[in-house]
Formats: sequence, C-alpha cells, structure tokens
Amino acid sequence: MADQHVQLVVLGGGPGGYPAAFAAADHGMKVVLIDEGVKPGGVCLNRGCIPSKALLHVAKLINEAAEAEECGVTFSKPTIDLDKLRTFKNKVVGNLSGGIESLCKARGVELLKGRGTFLNSDTLEVKTAEGTTRTLSYDHCIVATGSQPAMPPMFALGDDRIMDSTGALELKDIPQRLLVIGGGYIGLEMGSVYAALGTQVTVVEMTNGLLPGADRDLVTPLQKRLAHQFTAIHLNTKVAKLEPTAAGIVASLEGEGVAPQQTFDRVLVSVGRRPNSRGFGLEKTKVQIDEKGFIRIDKNQRTADPKLMAIGDVAGEPMLAHKATREAKIAAETLLGEPVEFDNIAIPAVVFTDPELAWAGITEAEAKAQGKEVTVHRFPWAASGRAQTLARTEGLTKIIIEPVKQRVLGIGIVGPGAGEMIAEAVLAIEMGATARDLADSIHAHPTLSETIMEAAESVFGNATHQYRPTKKK
Repeated sequence: MADQHVQLVVLGGGPGGYPAAFAAADHGMKVVLIDEGVKPGGVCLNRGCIPSKALLHVAKLINEAAEAEECGVTFSKPTIDLDKLRTFKNKVVGNLSGGIESLCKARGVELLKGRGTFLNSDTLEVKTAEGTTRTLSYDHCIVATGSQPAMPPMFALGDDRIMDSTGALELKDIPQRLLVIGGGYIGLEMGSVYAALGTQVTVVEMTNGLLPGADRDLVTPLQKRLAHQFTAIHLNTKVAKLEPTAAGIVASLEGEGVAPQQTFDRVLVSVGRRPNSRGFGLEKTKVQIDEKGFIRIDKNQRTADPKLMAIGDVAGEPMLAHKATREAKIAAETLLGEPVEFDNIAIPAVVFTDPELAWAGITEAEAKAQGKEVTVHRFPWAASGRAQTLARTEGLTKIIIEPVKQRVLGIGIVGPGAGEMIAEAVLAIEMGATARDLADSIHAHPTLSETIMEAAESVFGNATHQYRPTKKK
C-alpha cells in the first residue's frame, strides 16, 4: 500500500513539469511535484538555457566594448574575475529556482526532492534527497523527465577536460585552447562565451555547414562573424579519436586541409541530446517508447497508458523549453476535461549567438522538400536605420509567403535581438496573417522590428528602403 495518494504526480521539475503542476493546482487538484535536482527548474534553469544566457550576456558586453573603438570609444582590455563571473551566473540561477520553490508553496504544490521510479502504472517509489523512501499512488502522472547531453562512448574517457554542456557551464577555468565537437547551437553558444573570455576556439562539424537544419541565409552572417572570433571552423571534418595526455587532449581530426593531430586544453562535446526515458521503470507501465527513446504521445500528451501523460524533451522533438511549457498547459487542461490539443503550427527556435538566429513556421528548405509552392522575400539590415545606428548591418529578415492568398507561412531573422523579434512572427503565423497585414501594421521607427514590415512590403513591390529594378514588360 502506498504511503500517500494524490490526484496528480508530476515527475520532473523543469520548464514542462513545474508549469504542469502549477496549472493543475490552480484548478484545485492535489499535486505532488517530484524533482531530483538540488533546485527545481530542470536542465533549462540549472544547467542549460539560463546559465548559458547569463554568460552570453557577459560575452556580448566584452565584444561590444572591443567594437566600440570603431565608433570612437576605446575601453581598456577587460580583466576577467572568474570567481565573480561564476557567482553572477549562479545568482541568476538561484534567484529563479528559489522563485519556483516559493510558487510551489503559494500554490499548495508539494515539492518532493528525490528520484521517482515507477513500480507500476499507478504507483511511484521515490528515493528522497534525505535518503528515505516513499511510495505514491495517483490518479494520473505527467512524465516530464527531460533530456541529457549525448556523450558518444568514444569520447567518454573519464577525463574532466572532456566536457559536455553541463561541464562547460561550470566555467572551471579559461582554457587557452578549446575544441568544440559539433557545430550546433550549444557548441556555438558556448564557443562564443569562451572565445570572448580569451580562449582560442576551434569548432569541428561533420556536415558541410554550421547549425545543420537551419536556413543557410540566416547562418551565413553568423558564420562570417564567428570566423573572426574563433581560431578555426572545420566543416566536413570528423574527430576520430581523443587521447588524454599531460600536455592536453590530443584530437585526431579527419578532414581536407586539417592538421590531423591537434592538442587542446579542454574539449566540449556538443553532438546533441537524448531523452531521459530509461531508468525510471517505464517498462513496468503500458507506455510505449520509440526507436529514438521518446515516449509516444497523442495530441493531448496522453501515452498508451491511461494513467500516464508525457511532456517536454522526453515526449519528442523539438527539444525546446517553450514547447514543453505549452505541452504542460495542454496536459493539465486535458486532465481537467477542457477541449484542447497541441495544434500549434509555429514553434519558434532561437540560437543565442551573436548575431542571434530565430525562425518560426516553415523554412525555405522545408517548403522545397515538401514540394510546397511558396514565395520568399528578404530584407537586408543594411537598409535598416536602426541597424546602422547599432553598427550591425549584417542581419537579414526573411519572410515565406503562400503565393495565392499571401498568408505568412514562415519568418526567419538573423541579427542582434532576433530572439525578441520572432514573437511577432509566431503570432502572425498562428493567426493566419497575410503579408498585407504585416506591411500595413505600423511599426515603431527606428527599430529592428521594421525589417519585418519592410520584408512584407517587398511582397507587393519594393520596400520603402529597398529598391530593386524590375524588367519592364
């Protein structure tokens, strides 16, 4: 017999788990939130999104101070107080995780710190942080166990100089030479941080471009900037072997024109993430797991087990915190009998490098692969007054339109602040807005948001600040 019975157990306290617990509690459900972290918030808050953005903010300050010389303002070379920098990062994380704990108390959600394991479809065993064991039975459970960095066995050599993203965020030192394996968003974001702090960063990517899967029009300005910030970017290159030595980690690289043996003080392995679907006893339930390790769900976040639901990274791609939060609301409302399902067509993606990349809706490459007819219009930031005042004209705003009704299907942006701007694109796509709707909406001047308006204007001819002669019929 279980020690306690509740209406809802939420397993995992990340950006999916705690919003699900809060939404259910707000509607009167008795909820227990189980999280095995020292502080709630999951990977995103404690070992991912938030600490990395705190460090990226510092990197941006360093880079802007250096670039200010071109505007006539010269700062002295920065002095890095690593202890103070870590304290700043940890304070940001601590403030936010403390806020979640306070909200749990305010909402009457019991926060149980420990690791939960399924005994069957309606009972969990929890080994608490204090070393005790409790069993919980429930009417329903929402699985929100997240994901973890993938570490290929060939790189798991037991040397702390070989890091995953969690290790890189600890910022134990500023290495002279850092190898980043993987040219995805995690590798480029952390590489940008270390480069700003003074590290010589080398990125190795197996494919022929950085950020595989992202729009090439958006990647190009970023890659040009990173080429100046990083020591080297090796595309179509493979890391065949890592060998720890007293002098550093010796990497064997296979790629055209690349020195086959290079030594680094630290290595960041950033080759993706894998869902946390193993080791929780899910095999003792009716939950089905696919070949990639994701829990199979329907549009209401329900699994094959009537007692269990799943949200967030463990429930499928894209593995994004904001997708998890949306799924949390859907799961809670489904339990409450609301007519809701996951029908969002625009899940924004943001890469917080400098410049930032952001996109929502369909990309040009996806449209081509699907055989979908679209028209594509681009507005270069060199024609933006605000971009000129920021001395950041490398950006681009790209809009993808359905050619007949001119409905907005996708928008991509590269440039400073792209992540903040993409919300307008999400709203436009979800609301079925047309290019005319965007073009006729007054945008404040001078702002970077005007580039969305002018990209939409170009659907009907020339944008105000861009002229391209057309052939006369």
